Amino acid sequence: PNGLAAFSKLPVQGGAQIVAFAGFMETTGFNSGEAKNIGLQRCATQAGEPGNYGVGFPTWIGKVADPEVRKRKLQAEIANGRLAMMAIIGMFF
Repeated sequence: PNGLAAFSKLPVQGGAQIVAFAGFMETTGFNSGEAKNIGLQRCATQAGEPGNYGVGFPTWIGKVADPEVRKRKLQAEIANGRLAMMAIIGMFF
């Protein structure tokens, strides 16, 4: 099935697995344990660059130490996100 009709084919156990993994990552995977002020909002992870939680992803792999490699990976992530946004919009029709 195309587009949003694919949700009707998702098994209940599969949906529960997705929600459980997302909940697990939200509660344990991105928390450095200290809240810092990042301007108008409070963040439970780290002050500074938005989206930089300071723990790597996933936390057991670690951080990217080389700034050039990190910059290239971030640019690839942004490009993939833009492609995914265009793909999901295309699936709606």
